[in-house]
Amino acid sequence: MNATCSTLTVSLSQAKADFLKLAHQASTGQVITITRNGVAFVQLLAVRKAPQRRIGAMKGKLIIPDDFDTPLPDSLLREFEKKST
Repeated sequence: MNATCSTLTVSLSQAKADFLKLAHQASTGQVITITRNGVAFVQLLAVRKAPQRRIGAMKGKLIIPDDFDTPLPDSLLREFEKKST
């Protein structure tokens, strides 16, 4: 295993043998690069938690027109409903 900064490179056979250990390391933020025949082909890394959405965060930044939900004109509606052949 070659460790440089927060990246670790291992062969596919080594990754198979040490998968649980590598998964734990990845969960702590380390990026694991797995190679096949000496060529990098996949990375194992932790899933990032999605940022928390805040109610009202876009207040005053987004304007929804009064006619937002009015029916589309027939000509435009026909274009949307065309079937591709």
